[in-house]
This record gives sequence, C-alpha cells and structure tokens, in this order.
Amino acid sequence: MARIVCIDYGGKRTGIAVTDPLQIIATGLTTIESRQLIPFLKKYFAAEQIEKIVIGMPKNWDETDTHGTPLVKAAIKKLQKEFPGMPIIEVDERYTSKMAKAAMLEMGMKKSDRRVKGNVDVIAATIMLQEFMRSPLSS
Repeated sequence: MARIVCIDYGGKRTGIAVTDPLQIIATGLTTIESRQLIPFLKKYFAAEQIEKIVIGMPKNWDETDTHGTPLVKAAIKKLQKEFPGMPIIEVDERYTSKMAKAAMLEMGMKKSDRRVKGNVDVIAATIMLQEFMRSPLSS
C-alpha cells in the first residue's frame, strides 16, 4: 500500500501529516512555508509512494466560506496541475486548530512550545488525517 498525505494549508504555513505505508497510523511530518508546498511535495513524492492527498477545507458553521477558503481552493488547483491523476480529497477542518491546542495541553507541551504556531499546524493536519482514516471516505 501507499501513504496518504494530509495538508493543513494556510496563508503563511502549512502543516503536513502522513500515514504509514499500511495506512494504520497518522503521524505529523512537518510544517513548511506555504510557498514551499509544491517543491516539498515533489521531493517527498519522489521518495515515498503516495496514494492520495487529503486537504482541509475551511468553512464557517453555516457552511459559508472563510477568509482561508479561497487560499485552499487555489492550492488545490496548483496540486491538481502539478500532480495530475493524484486523488485530492477535501475534508472539513473546522475545530482542528482548537483540537490541536487541546492535544498539546494534554501532551504536557511546554507553554513556549505551544506558542509555536507551526506545532499547531502539523498537529491539526494529523487530527484531520486520523479523522479521515476513520471515515468511509478513506476506502
């Protein structure tokens, strides 16, 4: 089997999580500058077998777009252009940042580490990927 990559795309930073090759465990991979996403993925995809990309789509409570929605839609277009034929699945990313902050507290992370916004991004991507793996969409 191949890995699944999950992207928590933001205007400045992007959190990336991946599954193991058997798609059992989701693990935070890294946080990168958003403008480096395509070069990073090209290098990563050359080294690892990837089955699909999961990307968080920001929405408001009432399903309307947030300020981040156009950024994610533009990122999806770039991904489709650079990786034609690679399935890209949108997932709901509501509350993942809050869940990531709560997880950081539960893990006992130091306050200084919790302030590093990149940590929130990679944990949010991991949470999204875990939720995706539990959903019927994953098969």
